[in-house]
Amino acid sequence: MDMLTCSKDRMEDKIRIFSKFGDTGKGGITRLSLSTADLDAREEFCKRCIALGMDIKTDDMANIYATVPGEESLPAIIMGSHIDSVKQGGNYDGILGVLTALEAAETIVIEKVAHKHPITVVVWTNEEGARFDPAMMSSGVITGKFNKDIMLASKDREGFTFKEALEASGYMGEVENRMTAEKYRAFVEVHVEQGPILENEEKDIGILEGVCGMVNYEFSFIGQADHAGTTPMKYRKDALYAAVKVIQYIHDELDKLDSKLVYTTGRMIVSPNIHTVIPDNVKFTLDARHQDPNVMKEVVEIIKKVPSEIEKCETSYEELWSRKTVQFYPKFVDYVEENAKQYGYSAMKMYSGPGHDAQFITDIIPTTMIFVPSENGHSHCEKEFTPLDNCLKGANVLLQTILDIDKN
Repeated sequence: MDMLTCSKDRMEDKIRIFSKFGDTGKGGITRLSLSTADLDAREEFCKRCIALGMDIKTDDMANIYATVPGEESLPAIIMGSHIDSVKQGGNYDGILGVLTALEAAETIVIEKVAHKHPITVVVWTNEEGARFDPAMMSSGVITGKFNKDIMLASKDREGFTFKEALEASGYMGEVENRMTAEKYRAFVEVHVEQGPILENEEKDIGILEGVCGMVNYEFSFIGQADHAGTTPMKYRKDALYAAVKVIQYIHDELDKLDSKLVYTTGRMIVSPNIHTVIPDNVKFTLDARHQDPNVMKEVVEIIKKVPSEIEKCETSYEELWSRKTVQFYPKFVDYVEENAKQYGYSAMKMYSGPGHDAQFITDIIPTTMIFVPSENGHSHCEKEFTPLDNCLKGANVLLQTILDIDKN
C-alpha cells in the first residue's frame, strides 16, 4: 500500500532555520531555556503553527500547545519535545522532536488527512536543566513529580530565578491549559538516540520500550591535609588515594554484572586541590543505569559494601537521586514497530539511557518514543548530527503512529 509521507524539503528547511537560533558558529547551538535564543525559536515555532491554522495555548510553566482541530470533540493526541539545549549543544537533541511533530502536523493539514482527534504539537519548557535545575522541569511539574514553588525559585548562574524568566518570557499562560489525562489521549516523542547503537547496528529507527532505571550516588572521603614534602607515606591519610581505591573496586564489581549496565564517575571534587598538599576531602559521583530493576538492586548492593574507613580515611556515601525503569505503552510500541516495517525501514527495540519528558508523561497518559540515529553517537556537543533521511524517516513513522492512534 502507498504510505503517506512527510516532505523532505520542508524537513530540511525546518532544521536549517531552527539551527540559527543560538548558533555558536561552530556547527552547534547554545539555546538555554527562556534565553533570547530560546524565545526566538519559540516565536518561529508559533509563527509556523499560526500559518497552518493551529490554535496556540500556553500553560503556567510556558509549555506551548499548538493544535490542529479534530473532526470530533475527543481528547487530543500530543507529540513533540523541547527547544532548549545544553551549552554548546547540537541541532537535533530535543528540537528534532518538535520539528518532526510540526512536519507531521503540517502534512496532515496540507494533505487534508481526515482525523477524529485534535492533534497537538507540544514544546516542553526547560527539559535540559542547563540553565535552571533540574532537567525535565516543566513536564515534571505538570505530572506532579516536582513542587512548582521550589522550581520557580531555581536560579541560573546570573542569579535570575526561573519565576523571573517565566514572567519575562511572554509564554506564561494559565494552569488550566496544562496537559491532563482528561484532555489528552496519547503522547509520542521523537528523539535522537544520543548514542552509537542504531548506527552501529545499521538501523533507521529505534523502537523505544522504555527508559532505563538509574541511581546517582555521591561518595565522600575525609583524610588529613599535610605537607607533601615532609609527611612519610605510612602516616598519611590521603583522601584521594582512598577515593581511587573505591573507584577501582566499583568498576571491577560492576563489570561482573550485565553488559548493558552503564556507569560513570562524572564529577570529582578534590580539596584543597594544591599540588604540594595531601588531599583531605574528596567527593565523587557515580551514575549507573540499566533497564532491569534486579540489576539496579545489585548495583546498590555493591555500593553498600564500601567500608566506612579506607586507607585511614573516613568514607561515606549518599543517594543524590534515582529513578525506576519506565515502561512505555505496549500498543503504541507495536504501532511504531509495524509502521517502521510498512515504510521498509530497518528498526530495533531498545531502552533509552538518557531521561526524556516522555518518562514523566507516561505516568499520566499512554506514551511511547521513536529514536533516530546519532552519527558516531555524538550528542550534547556541536558534532551532534542525524542525516536528513533519518530525520524524515522518524517524521514518517511518527505521522503514521499518530494516525493509527487516532483510528483506534
